[in-house]
Amino acid sequence: MEQENETRMEEDELFEKIKSGEVSLRKIEKYTDANTAVKLRRQAVEEMSDISFKNIQNHNIDAEEVARKNIENMIGAVQIPLGVAGPLKVNGEYADGDYHIPLATTEGALVASINRGCSVITRSDGANVRIFQDVMTRAPAFKVENVARAQEFVEWIKKPDTIKHMQDKISDITSHGELVDVDPYVLGNTVYLRFSYDTKDAMGMNMVTIATNTLVDLIEDEFGADPISLSGNMCTDKKPAAINSIQGRGKTVVAETEIPKKVIEDRLKSTPEEMAEVNYRKNLLGSARAGSLGYNAHAANVIAAMNIACGQDTAHVVEGSNTITTMEVTKYGDLYCSVTLPSLLVGTVGGGTGIGTQKDCLDLLGVAGSGHPPGSNAKKLAEIIASSVLAGEISLIGAQAAGHLARAHAELGRGGF
Repeated sequence: MEQENETRMEEDELFEKIKSGEVSLRKIEKYTDANTAVKLRRQAVEEMSDISFKNIQNHNIDAEEVARKNIENMIGAVQIPLGVAGPLKVNGEYADGDYHIPLATTEGALVASINRGCSVITRSDGANVRIFQDVMTRAPAFKVENVARAQEFVEWIKKPDTIKHMQDKISDITSHGELVDVDPYVLGNTVYLRFSYDTKDAMGMNMVTIATNTLVDLIEDEFGADPISLSGNMCTDKKPAAINSIQGRGKTVVAETEIPKKVIEDRLKSTPEEMAEVNYRKNLLGSARAGSLGYNAHAANVIAAMNIACGQDTAHVVEGSNTITTMEVTKYGDLYCSVTLPSLLVGTVGGGTGIGTQKDCLDLLGVAGSGHPPGSNAKKLAEIIASSVLAGEISLIGAQAAGHLARAHAELGRGGF
């Protein structure tokens, strides 16, 4: 009891210093353990804001672990309902089987919609899915004296000896990342270098940032270009960009299925012709008229829900929303459907993948941790996500073709009417 009182007195003393400003919120961990720091920081915020938190303190997240890797100034956790759709049959090079899809969302009707799409795909012998490219990019900006010097810079960068020298430099600092290519872009006296890396099972943004920083130093020393910014926005990270749609970023994935006419009539209460018409006029023409970079119904919905559930960087839903959905009636009267995701960024190690609840979801899909060979788990996750996006597109276009969208949201959305 005496030891507990001493500990409590230490907490009281620290709390008073936090309130007085002698110890800032970001430095509490210097004086105590992570769990106590979270509690004291939360109490300080409550007092300063004159409120009382009722829920954010109730969680099972390992504060010590996430404070070291995932979050600063932690005061608790926000919980999001987790649903499951499926089983979804996937016929991929890395994902081959039936999967239950974890979806973290607060949007009523979303899980039900994806679940219906999973059923349609599974009844149609599954989704065939392939990965066509797998690179993470970082693009620093350099300033040179003039356009002649820019040309010299580009020619130097393109030399095989220069590329090999940079690849060797990267191999010295990491065994998990590999420099694949460098693409130069010139704008006046500014030169952008878009470095592409293979990052194996990691999503790899931190890895390529550190690696590129090393190469920036090398370039400054050996060529003399003036580095302006480690990221020149041609990467392009977490922002809408045509370069990601055209050249790809992360994993470029295509998933397809062919749905028999009878399945569409029975499960979606529509026809192949009606669904193809809706997709053409909505996803293709409507998106083109709006100037959209993505030509899809709601790919971002599925990607965001799976990213949250599986510990991915949710902001990368921006790149994922570049998805293009196609639907066409086959010569046999069935419906061919595909989704092309030019820039899907996922990983199974690092980031939020080690948080307990997110690791549970990765375990559900059989992709937690490093794969054998390296990179195979991240590719498997990408194939499952792309197939899930396909399920979401099929279900929503089917609902709109049948006129069921508003009714589904009224019944399952449960809000606002």
